[in-house]
Amino acid sequence: MSAPLIVLAGPMGVGKSTVGQLLAERLGTGFRDTDEDIVTAQGRAIAEIFVDEGEAAFRALEKDAVRRALAEHDGVLALGGGAVLDAGTRALLAGQRVVYLSMDVEEAVKRTGLNAARPLLAVNPRKQWRELMEARRHLYEEVATVVVATDGRTPEEVAEAALDALELKEA
Repeated sequence: MSAPLIVLAGPMGVGKSTVGQLLAERLGTGFRDTDEDIVTAQGRAIAEIFVDEGEAAFRALEKDAVRRALAEHDGVLALGGGAVLDAGTRALLAGQRVVYLSMDVEEAVKRTGLNAARPLLAVNPRKQWRELMEARRHLYEEVATVVVATDGRTPEEVAEAALDALELKEA
C-alpha cells in the first residue's frame, strides 16, 4: 500500500492543481487530481454531475475517488475543495502529509471570478465563498500538516513554501 508524498487541500480556485503539478515536477514524481479522476470516470464535468444528480451524489463519487487515490497514488495528490467535508475522508488523511493552501476572499474572487463552472458559487460568489470557507476552514486546518498562504504569491513561491514547510528536498 502506497501513500501520497503530499496531499493538497483547500478551497476551489486556490491553485491546488497548478501548485501540485509544480511540486510533482520538483520532486520527480507523478501528479493526480481527484476532481480529474471523477471527470474521467464519469465522462462529464463536475458542474454537470451537480446539476443532474445533486451535491450528495457528487460527494459520494468524491469520497470514493479520494479513498482510491490515497491507496494507489504515491506522488502529489490534489483533493477537490469539498473533499474534507466527509468524516471518513478526514480520517484517511490522518497521518498523511497534507498541505492546506489558504487564501482570503478577495484573492478567491480574483482567481475564480464569476465562473459558471463553479456550481457552489453560482449566485453571489463573494458571499457564498465566505460561507463555504466559514464551514470548511476548521476542516482544512484539522487535516493539515502545514498551512501555506497563497495570497500575493506565485504558484512557484507557493510550491517552494510547501516544500520548505514540509522539509522536503527537490529531486
